[in-house]
Amino acid sequence: MWIKFSYFILRQRIPILIVLFVLTLFMIFNMRSVKMNYEMYSVLPKNDSTFQKFEKFKRQFGQESSVLVIGLEGDELFTLMTFNSWIDLCKKLEKIDGVDEVLAIPTVANLSKNISEKKFDLVKFFENEPESQEDLDSLLENFFSYPFYRGLIYDEKRTIFLTALTLDRNRLDSKDRKELMDEILLYSEEFSKNNNIHLRYSGLPFIRSIQTSQISKEIELFIALAALITALILFLFFRSIRTVLFSMLVVMVGVVWAIGWMGIFEFKITMLTALIPPLIIVIGIPNSIFLLNKYHQEYKTHGNQIKALIRVIHKMGNAIFLTNFTTSLGIAAFIFTKSKVLIEFGIITSISIMSVFLLSITLIPIIYSFSKPPIERHTKHLENKWMALVIDRLVSIVLFHRTKVYITTCIIIGASIAAIMLIRTTGNISDDLPHDSEVYQDLRYLERRFNGVIPFEVMIDTKKKGRAMQIKNLKKIERLQGILNEYDIFSKPISIVDGIKFSRQAFYNGNPKKYDLFNNQDKSFLAPYLSSGGENSKLLKSFVDSNKRITRIAVQVEDIGSGEMDTVLSELKPRIDSIFDSKEYEVTLTGTSVLFLEGTKYLVKNLFTSLIIAILVISLLMAALFYSTRMVLVSLIPNLIPLVVTAGAMGFLDIPLKPSTILIFSIAFGISIDDTIHYLAKFRQELKSQNNTLSESVLIALRETGTSMIYTSIVLFFGFCVFTASDFGGTVALGMLVSFTLLIAMTSNLILLPSLLLTLDRRLATKGFQEETFLNLLESEDEDIDIDSLDFKKKDNSREI
Repeated sequence: MWIKFSYFILRQRIPILIVLFVLTLFMIFNMRSVKMNYEMYSVLPKNDSTFQKFEKFKRQFGQESSVLVIGLEGDELFTLMTFNSWIDLCKKLEKIDGVDEVLAIPTVANLSKNISEKKFDLVKFFENEPESQEDLDSLLENFFSYPFYRGLIYDEKRTIFLTALTLDRNRLDSKDRKELMDEILLYSEEFSKNNNIHLRYSGLPFIRSIQTSQISKEIELFIALAALITALILFLFFRSIRTVLFSMLVVMVGVVWAIGWMGIFEFKITMLTALIPPLIIVIGIPNSIFLLNKYHQEYKTHGNQIKALIRVIHKMGNAIFLTNFTTSLGIAAFIFTKSKVLIEFGIITSISIMSVFLLSITLIPIIYSFSKPPIERHTKHLENKWMALVIDRLVSIVLFHRTKVYITTCIIIGASIAAIMLIRTTGNISDDLPHDSEVYQDLRYLERRFNGVIPFEVMIDTKKKGRAMQIKNLKKIERLQGILNEYDIFSKPISIVDGIKFSRQAFYNGNPKKYDLFNNQDKSFLAPYLSSGGENSKLLKSFVDSNKRITRIAVQVEDIGSGEMDTVLSELKPRIDSIFDSKEYEVTLTGTSVLFLEGTKYLVKNLFTSLIIAILVISLLMAALFYSTRMVLVSLIPNLIPLVVTAGAMGFLDIPLKPSTILIFSIAFGISIDDTIHYLAKFRQELKSQNNTLSESVLIALRETGTSMIYTSIVLFFGFCVFTASDFGGTVALGMLVSFTLLIAMTSNLILLPSLLLTLDRRLATKGFQEETFLNLLESEDEDIDIDSLDFKKKDNSREI
C-alpha cells in the first residue's frame, strides 16, 4: 500500500501541489466566515431538564443575565456637582444604542398616588437636577426612606452604589458587543476621572466581554508562540533553517485548513475552539520530526535521495497514520459528550489532525524531492552524543534494572491513587479569570458588599390562575425570601411581595412604616391601584405572569464553587417543600448559576465517559493491529499510568477537577499512545526480520525510535507549555497538566513498555501475533524499490522525477 502511495506522490507531485494549493485557497475563503461566539453558551444539551427549565423561565420572564453593573464609591458622590455629573452620566448611558434601561439612584422612580383615576403614576425621585446642596439632601432623605432599593442598588452601610445597565440581548450576542462595551466604558471612565470616583465593573455581560476580547488576542498569541517555540526546537534538533521553514509551512497550512473547517461547518470561535490552531502546530510538528529523521537515516545509509524519500513514506506512513488516527480518536471522543461546545471541538480537532497528516505525508516528500540532498551538517543530529548516551542509558535500564522499574512504578501508582482521593470537584463562572486581574477583584468586592452578582432564580407555579396574588401565597413567598436571607451567599431577594410593599408605602404617602404586605383592612383600598394597569404594573409584570399564576423571586448569588452550590441547593429544597407543598405548587430553582452548576456536573460525568470510550476504541484498534490481547494490555499500561499519575498530582497539589482540567485526560491519552504505536510498529518489523528474536527486536526498536520519541515529546511538552501564557486559569491548567502527562508518558513508553516486552518475552509471540493482521497487510510489500521504474533524470548529483 505505502510503496504504491509513495510512487503516486513522487510521480504526481506537480498535480498534487496544484490540488493542495486550490484546497488551501478554498479553506482561506471559508476562513472569512468564521466568527467569534459572543453568547453565554451552555454545555448542557437542549433536552436536559435543567436547560429546559431555564428556557421556560426565559420565555416567561426574559433573559436574566444581561445586566452590567457599575459600582461607584467615593466620599464626594453626594455633593451637588458630583451627583449632577452622575445624573448626566446616566442620561448618556441611556442614549447608547444597546442599553435598554439604566437603574441607579439618579434614575429610580417613586409611585405617586393618582386618586382621581385610582392608579399609581411613576415619578422619578430626581426628576430634575438639584439646584442646591439642601435640595439634594432633601431628595436623598426621601429616597433612602424607601427600603425597596436598599440592598438592591446600594449596600446596607451606604458605602457603594450601583448603576445597573440592562443591555439589549441581540447586540450583546453580536460582533457589536465590543463597540457597545467601549462606549459604556468611555462615558464611565470620563465620569470617574472628572469626579475622582472609583468605579468597579461586573455582571455576566462584562465578564463575558472581557473573556471574548481576550480569546481573540490569545489566538494570535498562541499561534505565534507555538510557531516560535516549535521552530526553535526544530532548528536545535536538525540545525537547518530549510528544515524549519518546510516543516512550519506544512503545519501553518494545517492551521489554515483547521480554521477553514470551522467555516465549512459554520462553527464559531469559543474558548475551546480557539485552542485548535496552536494544537495543530504542536501535534503536527512530530509528523515532520519522524519523517525527517527517517529521511536522514535512509539517505545516510545508501546516499540515494529518491530511494530515501520512498522509504520514508513506506516505512513511516503506516506508523504516522496510526498515531494521527489514534490522537484523532482520543479527541473525537468528545463528540459523545452531547455538549455543543465539546462536540464542535471534537469534530474540528479530529478532522484537522487527519488533515495535517495528509499534508505531512505528501508535502514533506514532495518538497524534499525538489531540494538538494541533505549534507553532513543536516544528518549530524543522528550522531548526537548526548542523545546516544541517553539511549544507551535507557537500554541499560531496560536490560538490567527491570525489577527496579516495576517497584518504582508500583510505588508511584500507589501514591497517585492515594492522592486521587484528595481531588475535589468544583467550577466557577469566573474560574478562568486571573485572580489578580481587576475584573476578578471587582467581582469579589461587589460580592462581599452585595452577597453576589450571579443570577439565581426561584420560579413558583401556583397551578391556578390568579393564585399568585393571594395573600396566603404572598406570605409563603415572603417566608421563602426570609430563608434566602439566612444565606450569606445570596443578595437581597426581590419578588412581587416587594413590589406590593413598595406600592403600599406609596399609597400611604411614603410612610416607611407602611412598607409591608396589605392586610384585610387596606386590601380593598389598595386593590384598585394594583390592578389598574398604571405605571406600577410594569414593576409587577416583571415578577408575575399575565394570568397571575406564575411568579418569581430574583436573587443574586456569589460565584462559589459548584460543590458548595450543590450543598446549598440540597439544603434549600426540603425547606422550600415545607413552605410550598409539591402537590399544589411547582417550584423551580434556575438561573445562570444553577445552569453552570449542572453544566459542571454534566461535563465531569460525560468527559469521563468520553475518556473511557477513547480507551475502548483505541484498544479495539490495537487488537485489530496485533491480534493479541496481551499486546493490547502491554500498549495500554504505559499510557494509562501517566493519567493516574496526573490525577494524583492534581490531588496532591489541590488542583480541582473541573471542565478545563478534565479535558487533559482524553487529549493526553490520544497523543501519548502515538509513541507506543511508533515503537510497536518498529518492534514488529524487527521481530519479523530477526526471526522472532524478541529481545533483539525490543532493543533495536528502542534505539531507532527512541530519538524521535524524545524529540517529539520535547516538542509536545514545550508546545503545550505555550498555553500557560494564557490569562485564563482553565487554559493554563490545560497546558500545564497535558505537558506533565506527556512527559510522564514519554518516560513510561521509553522504559516501562520495552521492559514489559522483555519480561513477557515469548508469551507475546503467540501464533495470533505472528499471523497476518491488519498491520501485516499495511507492511507486507517488498522493501526492494525499483528506482529506474520511476523515470528519473540525474541532475546536480541528485535524482529528480
